[in-house]
Amino acid sequence: MLTTILVNIARFIVGLTFIFSGYVKAIDPLGTLYKMQDYLEAIGLAGALPDYLLISAAVLLAGLEFCMGIFMVFAIHRRMTSKIILAFMAVMTLITLWLVIANPVKDCGCFGDAIHLTNTESLLKNIVLTACAVLLWRKPLCMYRFISKPNQWIAVNYTIIFILVTSTYCLYKLPVFDFRPYHVGVNIKKGMEIPPGAPQPQFETTFILEKNGVKKEFTLDNYPDSTWKFIDSKTVQTAEGYVPPIHDFSIQSRAGDDLTDSILDRRGYTFLLIAPDLSTADDGNFGAIDQLYEYCIDRHIPFYCLTASGDKDIKHWEDITGAEYPFLLTDGTTLKTMIRSNPGLMLIKNGTILRKWSHNDLPDAADLHGDINKLPIGQPDGHTAAGTMAKVAIWFILPLFLLTLADRLWAWTKWLKAWQKEKENQIQQQLFNLLLIERKRKMRKKIVAGNWKMNENLQEGIALAKEINEACAADKPNCGVIVCTPFIHLAKVAEVLDQNFVALGAENCADKEKGAYTGEVSAAMVKSTGAQYVILGHSERRQYYHETAEILKEKVQLALANGLKVIFCCGETLEEREANKQNEVVKAELDGSVFNLSAEEWKNIVLAYEPIWAIGTGKTATSDQAEEMLAYIRSIVAEKYGKEAAEDTTILYGGSCKPGNAKELFAKPDIDGGLIGGASLKCADFKAIIDAWK
Repeated sequence: MLTTILVNIARFIVGLTFIFSGYVKAIDPLGTLYKMQDYLEAIGLAGALPDYLLISAAVLLAGLEFCMGIFMVFAIHRRMTSKIILAFMAVMTLITLWLVIANPVKDCGCFGDAIHLTNTESLLKNIVLTACAVLLWRKPLCMYRFISKPNQWIAVNYTIIFILVTSTYCLYKLPVFDFRPYHVGVNIKKGMEIPPGAPQPQFETTFILEKNGVKKEFTLDNYPDSTWKFIDSKTVQTAEGYVPPIHDFSIQSRAGDDLTDSILDRRGYTFLLIAPDLSTADDGNFGAIDQLYEYCIDRHIPFYCLTASGDKDIKHWEDITGAEYPFLLTDGTTLKTMIRSNPGLMLIKNGTILRKWSHNDLPDAADLHGDINKLPIGQPDGHTAAGTMAKVAIWFILPLFLLTLADRLWAWTKWLKAWQKEKENQIQQQLFNLLLIERKRKMRKKIVAGNWKMNENLQEGIALAKEINEACAADKPNCGVIVCTPFIHLAKVAEVLDQNFVALGAENCADKEKGAYTGEVSAAMVKSTGAQYVILGHSERRQYYHETAEILKEKVQLALANGLKVIFCCGETLEEREANKQNEVVKAELDGSVFNLSAEEWKNIVLAYEPIWAIGTGKTATSDQAEEMLAYIRSIVAEKYGKEAAEDTTILYGGSCKPGNAKELFAKPDIDGGLIGGASLKCADFKAIIDAWK
């Protein structure tokens, strides 16, 4: 219950953050493009990618974030969505870590211009989101669905279409929400003012002086006498002061005269054509610009083109468009911030921004037919944030809500119809299932076996064996317990184990009976130490020591001949699972090494399914994946030795089995225990796995 609550809290934290982050980028694709250019410049790749690729990447990135956020909130394709979000957050967290260390840009741009975070704040935010994403990836099925699986395609397609149309619209016109300092209604000069009493920037000057060949640094507080010779000084800023929203705005003539005040202080209308870079500006609507300029000449309205371009680009623009309006100079970054269009048009009145237009949506001749004071274009822009939000709600939120409501009502109706019948059959079915599971389990021995591998010296191994033995003797387990140790431990560990509680096993034996095989340990030698079991076919033996099916076949025969019970391992690699070949791989391993045994010999075989991709990696096959494979193994054992023999065969799961997942794994009807690696080296962890059977 607690896990489900935490998962769903994390789901909304991640989902809503992704929705907001994706949407503010989607409505301002040019802003995202500019931020990408900043990143490329920071790593020395400025200009390496054309703008059309970057703007496409900006639209797709925003769309991906927004869609993943919606899918997470509505629990659509839960497994896939949680994996994509985790991968996304892993990359973003590494990028923000680099930003904190190298500080190439001051704002990562994760929330566009809506919210500015420092690089440290961005890193902390990403760490929290990554932690939530890990939880969602581990427990995706704990997320409650708002839309049933058959109807999810409607929400998926509608979300993708909505966000791509939104980005395209905002790219063609202007962002529907303007979070920048130069939004409609702002008085530019007031935005540049510093309030009385606002904190001022702090600086510290350090002086480097020399005396008798010795150089030292001093501040004004401890400046020495005149016997010291001045060498150098340096001044650093120790604290930032108040920075007004608009702090980098200035207009200069091409001759270098400052015209900022004269333009902003003018009473009445002024048109500003904003063109950060005339070499890349769109010249498709120059006719509309020229018509507007002629209107301004007739009505004595100032009209200027603000640009960061040089004389060469200005001359080229004049040549191709016939422009006669004056060109003034302003910082390129400022111009890109003022309007997301190149060129774009801004109308100010008394220094206050009245309207903005993209170059695709300029006023035409029909809009210019009289006194500007009486024309619609001369009036304040009627669009409001509340009105825009209402449109978003009508076009996107409301349809999704109605879809969710209809889906839930339909689901609840079906549930009500089925409830009575389900109630009648539920108790009977549960009892039947419990009896069936219990019957199968009683027929088979439950085992938890520890595989120490090449760990623990002799003294450490004896101490660990004693601790495990004492724990099992004090609290008798509900299953068979085996510890499989390196060869050098066997005889000594056998002395400290009470094999009524903890049986002893070896990790390997030779494929030869005896003879001149230096370094090898035969099955007879293993048996002589007091061991009862031996692990054969482990993936590490197959991988590192190239043990083939034929070699393992010989080992199995010798182990059985010497009275040892065999824990035989089988399993597939990650590549084989991704190719959906796990069944044929496991069947081939069993066919080649143990399916040649007689029915009587088979009684001394314990099988262990170990997905190789989950051994020592921290990854674990889900309980459903493990159950599916063990059920398949039991089915091929039934084909070979009959259903009764299959029901009697103990099959273990091996692969990052831990106290936290043992109970879930052991609850599956075909999983009879575990072959435990790293967790068997700590008594507390090993005992906790053993206790999962309780």
